[in-house]
Order: sequence, then C-alpha cells, then structure tokens
Amino acid sequence: MADVERLSCTCVIAGGGPAGVMAGYLLARAGVDVIVLEKHADFFRDFRGDTIHASTTEVMAELGLLDAFLEVPHQEARYAEGMVGDEHIRLADFTHLPTRCKFVALMPQWDFLNFLVSQARRYPSFRLIMSTEAVDLIKSESGTVVGVKAQSGSPAAGESPLRHVEIDARLVIGADGRHSRLRQAAGLAVHDLGAPMDVLWFKLAAGDNREHVILGRIADGQALIMIDRGTYFQCALVIKKGSAEAVKRQGLAAFRVRVARLAGRGRADEIASLDDVKVLTVVVDRIEAWCRPGLLFIGDAAHAMSPIGGVGINLAIQDAVAVANLLAADLRRGEVSLAALKAVQRRRWFPTWATQRMQLVIQNNGVDPILKSAKTPRVPSALRYLARQAWFQRLAGRVVAIGFRPEHVHTAEWRGTT
Repeated sequence: MADVERLSCTCVIAGGGPAGVMAGYLLARAGVDVIVLEKHADFFRDFRGDTIHASTTEVMAELGLLDAFLEVPHQEARYAEGMVGDEHIRLADFTHLPTRCKFVALMPQWDFLNFLVSQARRYPSFRLIMSTEAVDLIKSESGTVVGVKAQSGSPAAGESPLRHVEIDARLVIGADGRHSRLRQAAGLAVHDLGAPMDVLWFKLAAGDNREHVILGRIADGQALIMIDRGTYFQCALVIKKGSAEAVKRQGLAAFRVRVARLAGRGRADEIASLDDVKVLTVVVDRIEAWCRPGLLFIGDAAHAMSPIGGVGINLAIQDAVAVANLLAADLRRGEVSLAALKAVQRRRWFPTWATQRMQLVIQNNGVDPILKSAKTPRVPSALRYLARQAWFQRLAGRVVAIGFRPEHVHTAEWRGTT
C-alpha cells in the first residue's frame, strides 16, 4: 500500500471555490487552524460565475478589504437590462442599493479567489493545499466524521505519482461543489428541483458596443447573455436541456449565424471552433440535511443554484460568513456540536429556499416557454408596466444584489486572547 502522509487541523475544508476559500479565510482570521484542499493546481477555470454582488462587496467592506478588492480589475454593472426582440427592458436598478457599492462587480472568479487567498495567507493558521482532492471521509467507531482521505497527483496525466493524505480534523466542511464526492461518501440524498435548460459558454470580442447588457437578448425562442469582461464578452447561449450535442451537430457556421443574430452583429467569426464552446449542465438541487456529526456542507455542495441572477457565488459567500459567525468560537475551543452545525443550516435555509423558489418560477414560467417556442415572445403588459416603475427596478435590484438574508461579519480578528 502507498505511503500515507498524515496531517491534522481543527477544520479541513474540501473545495477551493468561493465557499471554501472564504470559509477558510474567515476561520483563520478568527484564530481557527484550517486547511483548504483544492483539487486543481490553480484557480484558472474559465466560464465560472463572475458576478460579485453587493452582499459580497459589503462583506469585503466589513473586513476592511473593499479598497484593495476594488483595485482588482473588474467591470461595474449598475442595471440589469436586455432586449426582448427589439424592445429594450430594464428590470433592476442597483444604483439605489443601501450598500457601499451600488453595482454588481464583474470579476473573473480566479481573480476573486486569488485575492481572497492572498488575504488569508496573512494568518499562520491558514493552509491551502493545491492539487489535492478530498475523496472520502474518516469516521470514528461511533460514526462521527473525524477527518478526510485525500489524494493528489495523476500519474496517467504525466504528473507526479499519486500521493495519499489523511487529515484528522474536528470539523470537515464539504464545499466541493455540485458533484461533491464527500456528499456521496456521506450518503446524503440530493433533491433535484429540475432545470429546463443548459448553457453554452463562449467568448465574443468586445467591439465598440459597450452597453454592459446583463440579461442579453431574447429572440426566436433563444436567449443570449453577454457579460462584459473588459476586453471581451463572456457569453451564454441558453438552450433546451440536453440539446447541446444537437446544436453542435449543426456545425460551426450555423452556430456563428445564430450567435451573430442574437448579439446584433454582422458576424461572429471569432468563435474559431466548436471546441471553444463549453457546455454547462444546469442543475438546481439541494440536500435536506446539510450536516452529520463532525461534517457540514455549504455552497453548491449543499444547494446548487441556477445561473439565473448569477447568485450562486454570493449564496456560497453568505454560507461561509454564517459558518464563521456561528462556529468560530467553538472551533477555537476544539469542539463543535451537531446542534451548532444544525444552526448553520437553519440560518441559511430560508435564503436558499427563497432564492431557488424564485429561480424555479422564472425557469418554469419564463425560460421554459421561450425555449419551447421558435417565436420572439411579447413582453407581458404587466411586466412592461412594472419595468417602467422606479420602485420595482429598485426592489428587483435589492433582491438580486443583496438577497433574502444577507450575512454580516460578526467575528473579530483573532489576537490570541479569549
């Protein structure tokens, strides 16, 4: 049997996404010995969520990081708007938010994660181990989770020989995404809420049209979302669930024509190959029980969100803040009860349920009928009326950018005293 490296800490976090890195940072800041495991060698993954909402920038401000955060290259969207056919409609106004940042920041996720890690490394109790994936749980005879088994390296890919690591911990946090291996190891049932669409991600040149359109354009039974990244647009073509291969079989030329028409451009020749078009299989689900003794799930591992509203990152960040607020003191003492873990789920259950419910209503009553039709939908007169009302735009902006239960940082920076 291969040699096993043994480590220990108070809390080990599986997954170096927004939930895992933020939880690791906040716990280390609060004086908890924490290890974060990230299965990749870096954070550079294109076509991941890039929207940093006002609830998250408010957390940055409470941590004293906002000025440094805003120095990271980003764009600022002050409205959520788009086109239905040739009709312009504005659904949300962020300029009146009761927050320091009255916009949604558009920042590549790898830049966001690298920023958080650079801040977390100021604390000696923070350890980030890259190229290492948690693959199983370690349990005591009583069934309490007391650590994780992890492995790194991939000899088949020409990397270093497979390395096995076992990490003992008082608490394991599963933040390893919607395909969580630890969730599977814990045997937790996943409640699939359904999603009628998938998404094809690709890039378009920025060009001269810099309108910062977030909702994009809906026409001919199709929807295109364009997110401004400065030098280019990150684009999402919304398609019927399971139809990605059929779209690609139509060929590159047909795909370029479809995109150009939706984007309002003469051509889309910068899409050099269909290999540049990546499929995101949309999943909306959640687990009913987020915890077991010694184990807690947060972020996508607990509740996968639809891309509608771009709220996934921000729900994950709010989970992490709640974890630190409710568990840091117990973890500093070296123990955390199942009741405390359940308190995290109780705190985060309503905003998760309410957000997913809102997404399902939009999916089932808006996205699904559009994708089933080959026609450009008419904007309902009631929606057209509401979209012209300032109070509605501001309310919608608040729901999207702040959410149903924003978390605030209650933990102090640890100075080594009780």
